[in-house]
Amino acid sequence: MRELKKLKEYIQQGPPDVIIGKAGVTVNVLKEIERHLDMKGIIKVKMLKTALKTEGKDRFTVARDVAKKLNALLLEVRGRTFVLYREPKKKSKTLKNWK
Repeated sequence: MRELKKLKEYIQQGPPDVIIGKAGVTVNVLKEIERHLDMKGIIKVKMLKTALKTEGKDRFTVARDVAKKLNALLLEVRGRTFVLYREPKKKSKTLKNWK
Protein backbone atom coordinates (compact mmCIF):
# COMPACT_ATOMS: atom_id res chain seq x y z
CA MET A 1 0.00 0.00 0.00
CA ARG A 2 2.89 2.36 0.70
CA GLU A 3 4.18 1.78 -2.81
CA LEU A 4 0.83 2.84 -4.27
CA LYS A 5 0.84 5.99 -2.15
CA LYS A 6 4.34 6.90 -3.37
CA LEU A 7 3.39 6.19 -6.98
CA LYS A 8 0.23 8.29 -6.64
CA GLU A 9 2.25 11.22 -5.28
CA TYR A 10 4.75 10.82 -8.12
CA ILE A 11 2.09 10.72 -10.84
CA GLN A 12 0.22 13.77 -9.48
CA GLN A 13 3.18 16.04 -10.19
CA GLY A 14 3.42 15.33 -13.90
CA PRO A 15 1.20 16.01 -16.89
CA PRO A 16 -1.63 13.61 -17.80
CA ASP A 17 -0.69 10.52 -19.81
CA VAL A 18 -4.00 10.44 -21.70
CA ILE A 19 -6.54 13.18 -22.41
CA ILE A 20 -10.14 12.25 -23.15
CA GLY A 21 -11.30 14.69 -25.81
CA LYS A 22 -14.64 15.89 -27.09
CA ALA A 23 -15.45 12.51 -28.68
CA GLY A 24 -15.63 11.04 -25.18
CA VAL A 25 -14.51 7.57 -24.16
CA THR A 26 -13.95 5.80 -27.47
CA VAL A 27 -12.39 2.45 -28.30
CA ASN A 28 -9.17 4.21 -29.28
CA VAL A 29 -9.02 6.10 -25.99
CA LEU A 30 -9.51 2.85 -24.07
CA LYS A 31 -6.75 1.18 -26.11
CA GLU A 32 -4.39 4.06 -25.36
CA ILE A 33 -5.16 3.95 -21.64
CA GLU A 34 -4.66 0.18 -21.65
CA ARG A 35 -1.33 0.55 -23.44
CA HIS A 36 -0.11 3.01 -20.80
CA LEU A 37 -1.35 0.77 -17.98
CA ASP A 38 0.51 -2.19 -19.46
CA MET A 39 3.73 -0.18 -19.64
CA LYS A 40 3.61 1.94 -16.50
CA GLY A 41 0.99 0.42 -14.24
CA ILE A 42 -0.23 3.79 -12.98
CA ILE A 43 -1.49 6.61 -15.18
CA LYS A 44 -3.11 9.99 -14.98
CA VAL A 45 -6.09 10.66 -17.26
CA LYS A 46 -7.68 14.06 -17.86
CA MET A 47 -11.16 14.66 -19.24
CA LEU A 48 -12.10 17.79 -21.13
CA LYS A 49 -15.38 19.52 -20.25
CA THR A 50 -16.72 18.64 -23.68
CA ALA A 51 -15.99 14.95 -23.03
CA LEU A 52 -18.26 15.03 -19.99
CA LYS A 53 -21.02 16.67 -22.05
CA THR A 54 -20.60 14.03 -24.77
CA GLU A 55 -20.77 11.17 -22.27
CA GLY A 56 -23.74 12.71 -20.46
CA LYS A 57 -22.37 11.54 -17.11
CA ASP A 58 -20.54 13.12 -14.20
CA ARG A 59 -16.77 12.81 -13.81
CA PHE A 60 -16.94 10.13 -11.11
CA THR A 61 -19.14 7.87 -13.22
CA VAL A 62 -16.92 8.23 -16.28
CA ALA A 63 -13.81 7.44 -14.21
CA ARG A 64 -15.47 4.37 -12.63
CA ASP A 65 -16.68 3.14 -16.03
CA VAL A 66 -13.20 3.42 -17.56
CA ALA A 67 -11.64 1.62 -14.58
CA LYS A 68 -14.24 -1.15 -14.75
CA LYS A 69 -13.80 -1.67 -18.51
CA LEU A 70 -10.03 -2.00 -18.12
CA ASN A 71 -10.02 -4.00 -14.85
CA ALA A 72 -8.05 -1.21 -13.18
CA LEU A 73 -8.20 0.27 -9.71
CA LEU A 74 -9.46 3.84 -9.52
CA LEU A 75 -7.15 5.52 -7.00
CA GLU A 76 -8.31 9.10 -7.10
CA VAL A 77 -10.54 11.63 -8.85
CA ARG A 78 -9.53 15.28 -8.62
CA GLY A 79 -11.52 17.68 -10.71
CA ARG A 80 -11.62 16.25 -14.22
CA THR A 81 -8.43 14.23 -13.65
CA PHE A 82 -8.28 10.68 -12.34
CA VAL A 83 -5.56 8.16 -11.55
CA LEU A 84 -5.77 4.47 -12.50
CA TYR A 85 -3.61 1.58 -11.33
CA ARG A 86 -3.20 -1.93 -12.66
CA GLU A 87 -0.33 -4.37 -12.29
CA PRO A 88 1.84 -3.70 -15.38
CA LYS A 89 2.64 -6.46 -17.87
CA LYS A 90 6.07 -4.97 -18.50
CA LYS A 91 8.35 -3.84 -15.70
CA SER A 92 8.94 -0.12 -16.05
CA LYS A 93 11.65 2.09 -14.62
CA THR A 94 9.01 4.08 -12.75
CA LEU A 95 7.91 1.08 -10.70
CA LYS A 96 11.46 -0.17 -10.10
CA ASN A 97 12.46 3.16 -8.55
CA TRP A 98 9.70 2.98 -5.93
CA LYS A 99 10.06 -0.63 -4.77
